[in-house]
Amino acid sequence: MIRVALVDDQTLVRQGIRSLLELAGDIAIVAEAEDGEQGLAAIAREKPDLVLLDVRMPKKSGLDVLRDLKASASPPPVILLTTFDDDEALIEGVKAGARGYLLKDVTLEHLTEAIRAVAAGGTVIRPAVTERVLRGLEHIPRSFDALDPPDPLTRRELEILRLMAGGYSNREIAEALGTAEGTIKNHASNILSKLGVRDRTRAVLKGLELGYI
Repeated sequence: MIRVALVDDQTLVRQGIRSLLELAGDIAIVAEAEDGEQGLAAIAREKPDLVLLDVRMPKKSGLDVLRDLKASASPPPVILLTTFDDDEALIEGVKAGARGYLLKDVTLEHLTEAIRAVAAGGTVIRPAVTERVLRGLEHIPRSFDALDPPDPLTRRELEILRLMAGGYSNREIAEALGTAEGTIKNHASNILSKLGVRDRTRAVLKGLELGYI
């Protein structure tokens, strides 16, 4: 069972997501909070496997919560809940360590796929958000280091980067490509090095920016 904490100031959103996840069978919401301060307390108390986190909230924003979690000993993976007008927040979320994004009108299929993928170590950036993210990248300077231009990726590395963007874990990528998980980890490390980034989410965004994905 994947244990999820849901942090969103909109009651209807929380109720809607809870209703969807009750249909999944292998995912359970173990904590809810309506602002960032409550969210941090609930996460510390319940120690969920994953957090669904609204970007815009009173008291502490989702980005503030992300930064606080990043400073903790073993932060859970976080998926940001966003709307179409949150370009800058999405980029800031990447910097703060978010592992994925979901629009608030997400379907049950996409919601459960994203939760399972991120809980398994993957990264999820849904196509509906991609165009907005790319537009944001054009206008918002990145504060994280990246080689410019990056070293070229091999055909296999491009294939793995695209699977990473789809939210697949190293194990799932290894199974899909018929190779060992350790081999995929080595390829993933090379991808990060060549793109000059330090995590999978930044690698995916850099790949989107460069047209690899």
